[in-house]
Amino acid sequence: MAGESLGVAVLEIEHGRTLPDTSIALLEQFASPLSFYLQSILHSPGGAPVATVPSTLPADTDKEPMVGSSEGLRKVMERVMLVSNSDMPVLIFGDTGTGKEVIARAIHARSARSSQPFLRVNCGAIPPELIDSQLFGHERGSFTGASDQRKGWFERADGGTLFLDEVGELPLAAQVRLLRVLQEHQIERVGGEKTIEVDVRIVAATHRDLAAMVHDRTFREDLWYRINLFPILLPRLCERLEDIPALTRHFARKAASKLGLPYAQPTSSDIDRLLKYSWPGNIRELQAVVDRAVILGRGHHLDIATALGAGFTFATRPAETTEEPTFYEVIPESSYLQPLTPTQNTATAGVQPKDDFSILPLNEMIKQHIERALLRTQGQVEGKRGAARLLQINPHTLRAKMRKLGIRWVDYRPEDL
Repeated sequence: MAGESLGVAVLEIEHGRTLPDTSIALLEQFASPLSFYLQSILHSPGGAPVATVPSTLPADTDKEPMVGSSEGLRKVMERVMLVSNSDMPVLIFGDTGTGKEVIARAIHARSARSSQPFLRVNCGAIPPELIDSQLFGHERGSFTGASDQRKGWFERADGGTLFLDEVGELPLAAQVRLLRVLQEHQIERVGGEKTIEVDVRIVAATHRDLAAMVHDRTFREDLWYRINLFPILLPRLCERLEDIPALTRHFARKAASKLGLPYAQPTSSDIDRLLKYSWPGNIRELQAVVDRAVILGRGHHLDIATALGAGFTFATRPAETTEEPTFYEVIPESSYLQPLTPTQNTATAGVQPKDDFSILPLNEMIKQHIERALLRTQGQVEGKRGAARLLQINPHTLRAKMRKLGIRWVDYRPEDL
């Protein structure tokens, strides 16, 4: 029902008064859950509302809210609401740009720790030699350059939530120490002898296939079981297209406010253009496109066409040469080149083949071949036993092709993994 009018919400204000932008923004956030509620009435037996969850959940009063009313986001929000009030570790899976930090902040904001710190650590951005110092702190003089005592992320997040973004990038040695903290709730600073008690809730996130990394021994199995108690899988933007209108309005208003420009409402043609794009960069890419459209429109309109089109293609669409594998990269030579049987005539075999099979579109054939590989590897993409090695292509190339063809590795994992 995306784009379809379900009803009208009327707000009466005193004659001559105007609503501030903050109030208008709050009303826009109210529109999505209201539409979801109306849909539940229209589609339920007898017109009775079914149990629902709000479709716009503020992650933090100063941070990005969760915007949308799609089925995929609704399921995510249900899990957020289920786990927020516990201290259980949460592991968020999702492609780059799907909003993993927004979900982590939403969990923190709805928990009993909401008044305490929420700290984000990008595990992939810390040099290996500094990981212990960054996570657990150090004492003065513990190493060259340690001129002062420093608290690590765990101490600074004491009482609150520590968001370990890209946890799959941690080296094995750091994984051992992280496991100890999760088990014993204690740390020791680098160069220190004192054991320090910490009370921290862990929310971790990754775009990697951690189960495959466990198989390849690049991620500890015991740590995997410890942090994967309550997994949340985020849908890609191409799987929640009905949320694009609400997200576009939200980002347009946010950009206009930041740039000091009047708010320009996206038109139906703007939305149509956005719906036709594949969004490999997910929500983060949509925000970048809308920001660009606000600047180009100078507050008069959103120039979505230019923001998505000529002159900006390199920034919004992945280059074909880096993400588009050829037929020969996806399907190894051994799978389609078979020696002729003795009964075949080599002179005519390639000229007059027997047409006893249907010709599939190339992308469909590639999709089926990738799916067969994932079935054989039980959804594992990377590593020695992964589909990428089986298909003899780079894992990043394979993931790009899977995104384009709508293939999800999680659909091929056994239920007990």
